[in-house]
Amino acid sequence: MLGCYAQTELGHGSNVAALETTATLDKTTDEFVIHTPSITATKYWPGDLGRFTSHAIVFARLIIGKKDHGVQPFLVQIRDVDTWKLRPGCNAGDLGPKIGYQSKDNGWCSFNKVRIPRTDMLMGLCEVSAEGKLSMKGDSRVLYSVMMGIRMLIVQSQGMIFTIQATRNAIRYCSVRRQFSS
Repeated sequence: MLGCYAQTELGHGSNVAALETTATLDKTTDEFVIHTPSITATKYWPGDLGRFTSHAIVFARLIIGKKDHGVQPFLVQIRDVDTWKLRPGCNAGDLGPKIGYQSKDNGWCSFNKVRIPRTDMLMGLCEVSAEGKLSMKGDSRVLYSVMMGIRMLIVQSQGMIFTIQATRNAIRYCSVRRQFSS
């Protein structure tokens, strides 16, 4: 199982409160139906999603009945682990190289009523029973801290790389530059 973190949407960036992807509980089958209702809800830019991910932690609006309970994480299988083909209802692709950070295979993904078991919801902070009863076990704002930590690591590592490259270039230039004719 190779995974990625799929939160950011094309039309919403990191505005978690505005995410549109839905996870609707179907009590008759004990499943969630993961759906991308519009192009702006397409998951956009997750690292390793383009070609190398079989599963994703997808952040979607939890819908029980007609009530929206906010954004929660769900484990969704995107590709078959034997054939690596996209699973039915999953559409995904590669976004090409990322300038300055080419070690990540960034991609996009959308879902057309993909069914997952109810137990594939990550229920560490929020739990949904087979009957559709919701119980909160913690503060869901903690989920946002994961993305912030990853972004800080990216800035830290990229800042170090750019500083090293700039220093190398400055030293090379200083060693050959002549300021005065003597």
